[in-house]
Amino acid sequence: MTLKENAKKLKQNIPAVFLALKDQDTPIAAKLVAAVTVAYALSPIDLIPDFIPVLGYLDDLILLPALTALTIKLIPREVWERNLKCAENMWADGKPKKWYYAVPILIVWILLFCLIIKVIWF
Repeated sequence: MTLKENAKKLKQNIPAVFLALKDQDTPIAAKLVAAVTVAYALSPIDLIPDFIPVLGYLDDLILLPALTALTIKLIPREVWERNLKCAENMWADGKPKKWYYAVPILIVWILLFCLIIKVIWF
């Protein structure tokens, strides 16, 4: 697969992972990994900042696909196929405009930032 095909597949899998996170038939372990995967995919802050040459994009090229693959492996096949089918047309009308999904992610990053500042200066 080319890089473009991998990116397209990842773009289709992330909404399916999100739907599987909300699915009652998804096991707890898969839900935990799915939550981390979706949070990292939606997070405006990367583990390695993108402005660092080469390394900045490695986390997007390696970490996100690896988390997605692990999540898919933990979800039962019939549950995954059902959520993948539901996610196919999820963004047909454009991306969802639900900004409040970003609030927990921002809170975690702000708390982490405050903790780092406290450790460094106090």
